Order: sequence, then C-alpha cells, then structure tokens
Amino acid sequence: MASLFGKKTGAVSEKLFERDTLTAKDIIAPATVKVDSEYLDMAGRLATSMFIFSYPRYLTSAWLAPVINMGVPMDVALFAHPVDTGLVLKRLRRKVTEVESELMEKSERGLVRDPSLETAFADLENLRDALQTAQERMFKVGVYLNIYGETQEELLRIKTELRSIFESRLIYMKPALYRQKEGFNSSLPYGKDLLQSHTTMNTGPLSSLFPFLSFDLSSNEGILYGINRHNNSLILFDRFSLENANEVIFAKSGSGKSYAVKLEILRSLMTGVDVVVLDPENEYKPLCEAAGGSFFDISLGSENHINPFDLPLPREDERPDDVLRSNVINLVGLMRLMLGGLTPEEDSIMDRAVTETYAAKDITVTSDPKNWQANIPLMQDLEEVLLTMEGAESLVRRLQKFTKGTYANFFNQHSNISLTTNLVSFGIRNMEEGLRPLAMYIIMRYIWSVVRSVLKKRILVVDEAWWIMQSEDGASFLYGIAKRSRKYYLGVTTITQDVGDFMRSDYGRPIITNSSLQLLLKQSPATIDVVQKAFNLTEAEKQLLLETGLGEGIFFAGQKHVAIKVVASPTEHEIVTTSPKELLARETAKRAAEDRG
Repeated sequence: MASLFGKKTGAVSEKLFERDTLTAKDIIAPATVKVDSEYLDMAGRLATSMFIFSYPRYLTSAWLAPVINMGVPMDVALFAHPVDTGLVLKRLRRKVTEVESELMEKSERGLVRDPSLETAFADLENLRDALQTAQERMFKVGVYLNIYGETQEELLRIKTELRSIFESRLIYMKPALYRQKEGFNSSLPYGKDLLQSHTTMNTGPLSSLFPFLSFDLSSNEGILYGINRHNNSLILFDRFSLENANEVIFAKSGSGKSYAVKLEILRSLMTGVDVVVLDPENEYKPLCEAAGGSFFDISLGSENHINPFDLPLPREDERPDDVLRSNVINLVGLMRLMLGGLTPEEDSIMDRAVTETYAAKDITVTSDPKNWQANIPLMQDLEEVLLTMEGAESLVRRLQKFTKGTYANFFNQHSNISLTTNLVSFGIRNMEEGLRPLAMYIIMRYIWSVVRSVLKKRILVVDEAWWIMQSEDGASFLYGIAKRSRKYYLGVTTITQDVGDFMRSDYGRPIITNSSLQLLLKQSPATIDVVQKAFNLTEAEKQLLLETGLGEGIFFAGQKHVAIKVVASPTEHEIVTTSPKELLARETAKRAAEDRG
C-alpha cells in the first residue's frame, strides 16, 4: 500500500509543476480586460464600440473615406447579410398598399397633398421594379467602429469628431451600451456579426460603403503624365485648365525627375506650347537638338549675351511707368546680388542711379516706349552715373569688376539672343559656381521681359531651383513670377532635389501653395519629414516615397492626388534618357558603326 501511495503522490506532484508552452496569444493579450457599459479597459488601453443606425435618403460615393483618413487608430467592420428577394417583395407590396391607401384617403378628404408620402410611394415602386427585374438586391447592413484612446477624454474627443463628420452627412451613430464585448469582437477580423445592429439597404447605397476612392485624372485635353498606379488608368491632364499652371517637382538625385520633366516638355511641344528651360547642367541640350529648339551656352567666355538693362515692351493693358518702375526695382535686387549686399544708404543711391541711367538714354515715364529698345543702356553707363554721385565710391569699385574686369564679357554687353523657337534652353554649367545665382537671376529677368511683351501659352522650367533660392532677392523674384504667371499665360515648373534649402527660404512654401500641380518622386530619409509636413502626407504616402521605384511617386492636381508611374515610348525614351550606362552604350555602338563603315 505504501509503494502504491508513493507513486500516486509523485504523479500528482509532477502534474502540479507542469507548465504550458508560451504562445503568441500570451504575448499579445492584455494582462486584464475590464468590460464597462461604454468602453473596454485593456490594461490601460481604452476601446469603445459604436454602430451606425440611421442613413439619409441618398448616400454619396466613398462617404466613409473621411473617417478612414482621420489619422487615429480605428477598426471598421462592414457586414452585409443578403435578404431573400421574395420575402422583401411581399413586405414591399404590403407597404405600398398602406401608403397608397393613405394617399387616397387624404385625396378623398380634400386634404393638402403630402410630398413625403408621395416621395415614399415613388421610391417604393422604383425599388419593387428594380428587385423584380434582378437589378437590385436587399441586404441587412451593419457598420461597426472601434476607436481607441489612452483616456476617456481622448475617446470623447474622437467620438465628437466622428459625430461631426457623420452628422454633416445626415448619418447618425451611437455607442453599443452594455454590449461593448460583442461590438469589440464584431470589429475584429473574425467575420462574426455579434452585435446584430442592422439597417436594410439595396445594392446601390451598399456600394457607397466602400471607403476607398481612387481619383481619376483622365481628361479630354492635355498631355500624358503617366499611369495611375491605383487603377492603371492614364493620367491625362491640361495644367492650364487649373487656377494656375505652375508646378513643383521634388525628388532626390537619380529618381527620374529630369526624365519626367523632359517627357512633359516633349509632349507639351506637340500641343503647341512654347517651353523655356533654365538648365544648370546643360542636360536639356540633346532634347533641344532633337526637337529643333535653341540652346544657349551662358558663361563668361560665351558668345551669347544678355543685357541686365533690357526692358519689355509695355502691352496695351500696361502703363509704361509701371513697367519701368518694376524693372528698376528688379535691377536694384540684381545689384544686391552682384555687389554682395547693399547698405540702406547704398540701396537708395543705387535706386537713384539706375533711374538716372535710363533717363540719360531718354527712357523715362514720359518718353515713347517704342523708342526704348534702341537706347538700352549697359552696365558701364551705370558706372558713369555712379561716378557723378556723392557717397558712391564703394559701389563704383565693386561694380568695376563687372564693367572692366573678368566678368565684363557677360555683364557689360548688349543682348544678342532671342526666343524665336518653340523650345529654348539656357545652359549655365560652364558658368563659375559663384556666379550661377546671378546668371539665373539675369536669365529669368530676360525671360520675364519677353513673356510680358507677347501673350502666348508658355512653360518656364527652372531646374535646380535651390540655386536661385539661396538669396532672398532671387527667391523673391522667382516667387513673383510664379504669382503673376497666370496673367501672362505662363506655367512655371520649379524643380529641386535640395528640399531642405528650398523650404528654408521664406518664399519656398508660398511657391508651393501657388503651384496647382505637384510631383513628388522618391525622397531621401533626411528630408522626408520636411516633405511630409509641406504636402500634408499620410504615413502610408510617406513610406511610399521612401520605397518607390524609379519614375514613381505621387502626382497632385488641385485637390486630387494619385500614385503615378512615369512612362515613355521607346522613341521618347531615346530622346530624354540621361542614364550614363545607356548613353555610353549608344556612343560605343555609334563608334563601332562608323568603324565598320
């Protein structure tokens, strides 16, 4: 007996000390769950379940999308239980009889007509016809929401925001009182409708519950920008159909921004739009040659010259004094860049000197603008005026570098170029790095003068815009063009890979807000937070821009934005590609063909 008792005791002891294997459930499950009438408390994390119980007569597409995009943790469960059509038709027949009887009774008694009853009768008849011909089906629909928060105050704030969104659409919801456990489990991916709070709907309204809306940017006019990655449709768009035709493009180096811009230029040319490019790296030269455009090399030793004192011809709707005054202000801004800044006294002297330089050539507010072009002054004429002015000695010394020194060949010459072709590119790769912002400013002033003189549909492309954004005067001038471009049928395309420098300027964000088109391609992790804040991106969109492939990103057009993939035909690709590997292979093949010949 003792030995048997000992064995039994040992078996019991071993069973007492056995432990189950640790599973994933043990890791993710909360330590405690408290079920309250209005919420669940899962070890300090609160959750509350709600359901929609009332809908308006009509529902718009994707009315649930604003809730999905609120940016708060949330579970949404949609249940649709089919209802037997025969049973529904019987009930509708009874209801139609009741409504028709009531209408007849009111009519016989001579009462005023009841529009609500007449509308209900028409709706019931239409639904009966649709069900009878199998165009519609009926469903019992349940829409449940679980929201989360750290405190009851946070839950209340989210519920208030939800109610505001729903009730603005005449949709009403309420919490699952004393049924929080069933509501919570119904919103989990079990596929179990434990709450059973339903509203009867037919197929049409039910389809509006789908919360995701894929924007379509296809139109009858415009050019192809790429493929809509949401639904594989074409993104066909006319930038001039928006409130302004400006565009900004942000992308890291090598992500395909120049490729996308060149495709846009090529396709815009085919629609009769003129394009002018400010090209810091001379990479648009092959495109100019292929499209029959003009390429101007802008450097200290170049034969192409632009006179900073050039004036636009006033149009019929412009006053000559406004044109002259605006040009004087811009020239003083250029002088600040050229001379390394001006003191308030020097600024005043320079303003007076520029005005007197024009006046010495009979260019005044009272003279005939038709004679202005024959008398345009040079930088040396400004120097001569400054020599006669008191307190201008320092200005003269600094200016002589541009009139007699190394820079004179570029800054002290009459303009000898013109924008006569449909595509014009100004290449400044050979310009000394320190003078690039100056060169870009002067070129933009020249382009702006031509744009203001002749009204024509044009696009101005400013590549590597961070160069001009380095100075306040340059950034201010670029912003001024972007702001006023619509009046002159101009669309400004601003491109940069240095988002940080661009956004640090006081004019960076205003340029973005004055651009109806925006293209974001792959971004650097170092600048993605700046881009996210500037364009109000979601976390998913932020991640997309970090992981996206070459030529892929997000395309904004007004209030719509879609994921885009830039595509080109083989012929277009051959013209616009800047891939060193492809260009080298092409050059090697060309040399081999010449050797064989």
